[in-house]
Amino acid sequence: MIHRMQPDPLPLEGITVVAVEQAVAAPFATRQLADLGARVVKIERIDGGDFARGYDTAARGLASHFVWCNRGKESVALDLKDPRGLDVVRRLVADADVFVQNLAQGAAARLGLDAATLCAEHPRLIAVDISGYGPSGPYAGKRAYDMLVQCEAGLVSVTGTPGQPVKAGIPAADIAAAMYAFSGVLAALVRRGTTGRGGPVEVSMLDALAEWMGHPLHHAMHDGTPPARTGLAHAVIVPYDVYSTADGGHVLLSVQNDREWRRLAQQVAGRPEAADDPRFATNAARVAHRETVDALVGEALGKLGADEAVARLEAAGIACARLRDVTEVAEHPQLAARNRWREVGSPVGPLRALLPPITLPGGEEARMGSVPRLGEHTGVVLRALGMADADVAELRRDGVVR
Repeated sequence: MIHRMQPDPLPLEGITVVAVEQAVAAPFATRQLADLGARVVKIERIDGGDFARGYDTAARGLASHFVWCNRGKESVALDLKDPRGLDVVRRLVADADVFVQNLAQGAAARLGLDAATLCAEHPRLIAVDISGYGPSGPYAGKRAYDMLVQCEAGLVSVTGTPGQPVKAGIPAADIAAAMYAFSGVLAALVRRGTTGRGGPVEVSMLDALAEWMGHPLHHAMHDGTPPARTGLAHAVIVPYDVYSTADGGHVLLSVQNDREWRRLAQQVAGRPEAADDPRFATNAARVAHRETVDALVGEALGKLGADEAVARLEAAGIACARLRDVTEVAEHPQLAARNRWREVGSPVGPLRALLPPITLPGGEEARMGSVPRLGEHTGVVLRALGMADADVAELRRDGVVR
């Protein structure tokens, strides 16, 4: 008789997270906790909820940001300005393992929901404060939206073309803060497992994105000059750029050493004499003759279709990629071959969603729960706290919950 081993449970099974959150930074962090098995109770405003719900209607009537960041959560709509609504949050926190908030600077403290206050009341609680610039310093009270922090962290200064700085096309500051909040919770849970104590976790968008600026930041601090903006080209490696193909496609390639350059010249460009030309034989020489090198490579690839160009580059052992738009990524053959797509429930029916990047072989697959409608779980959660139906009805009638 064959005994089939049961998969390992998700690592955060049994962990309860309460989140007073909005936009991207906190919701993206807590969504990842939910994917790994945590129960996440999302506290939303009664008048419209998380304002990310209203960013757009691109996901079959739902906001694309909200769908991305909020699957697998229980939505509870409360008025935190009413003492009865705030009391519900306090009762939820008393039984929670983790609390996360990214309200405007000072708002959580006024409500008594800042990490320091909550951890003093609940020693096993892990409480996360996510802010734009941190709790102190001259920028502490400054409004912090993703693009603003991208500017303050210098990301915009190194992104774009020589004549035009641009912001990243994704909310990089929000995502950076979310990833450090997520990993901070995991680290704090490990520490609690050995000490029995939780504690505060602080993450600021500026701190997170400044860390991600490591290469250009160290370049500027130690060399005295920041890297130049070079579009899709690389500031210090040549050839490393995107080139047009005969069929209107675009292929990016990267030559990392002089051996690869010789293979590119001989096997792809059909220019064996360029392999050891002193102008191109070393990376320093190729950087000095960037325009000539790019013209040589561009001419060769411009005679080929994109598929043929990629095939030749790969046969020569040259790193390359197709320049895909977002629609093409949704149909990427590698994602399809690895079965990375799933469907999640939502108020408008099933929606496609990617499996989260963390894979735990031998364990249960990530829990990709439904995207909640505003206040979908309010009644269930309040009754689980011991409230009678009449008490819940009274709170609804008074506009304290939805």
